[in-house]
Amino acid sequence: MSHAELHRGAHIGWLRAAVLGANDGLISTSSLVVGVAAAQAARDPVLLAALAGLVAGALSMAAGEYVSVSSQSDAENADLARERRELAANPESERAELTGIYVARGLSPELAAQVADQFTAHDALTAHARDELGISEFTRARPIQAALASAAAFAAGATPPVLLVLFLPLTTLTAAVVGSSLLLLLALGALAAQLGGAPRVRGAARVAFWGAVAMACTALVGRLFGAVA
Repeated sequence: MSHAELHRGAHIGWLRAAVLGANDGLISTSSLVVGVAAAQAARDPVLLAALAGLVAGALSMAAGEYVSVSSQSDAENADLARERRELAANPESERAELTGIYVARGLSPELAAQVADQFTAHDALTAHARDELGISEFTRARPIQAALASAAAFAAGATPPVLLVLFLPLTTLTAAVVGSSLLLLLALGALAAQLGGAPRVRGAARVAFWGAVAMACTALVGRLFGAVA
């Protein structure tokens, strides 16, 4: 009887971008809020810093992810173009190469040759892309999708501290931002660890620890160089 299987590798592409973006958005924006709030006692500069951090960070994440994934996509396209030329110029050599790959994976030479023949007849380029180059439709680089996902994740992570600046009194703002951010970081770290098959406690602890370090450092900078009376 056939059954559906859930492999954790299916989460890798979007999980990396989403977790990185949300963590970065939450940590950087919360740190900005804590640092600026420690430097002075007016709401408007804190809100401006939080909004600027959200917008600049989301755009920066999108641009960085787009450039990075575009480079990967360019390399993949170049490899596929070269493989396409090699298949047109030397099909027998490419078939032998495919056969050798399957022999190295454990098939007998006779069976490997049959498999190579059938894959070549069906779609030679796809077979070489998958088995020689490690490129498949599932793993292909998608720059625009990665950029949008990173920007959206960063904005989602940055939104809670921005809302706290809008609605909470300044006297309780720093404590509320630090407390809520650490709780959210614990939840994000645990979720990412669970989806990736890692221990949840360790994943949550390391994310929360570095978030706490970032907020403490920016608060110290605000106290040392700020103008709070």
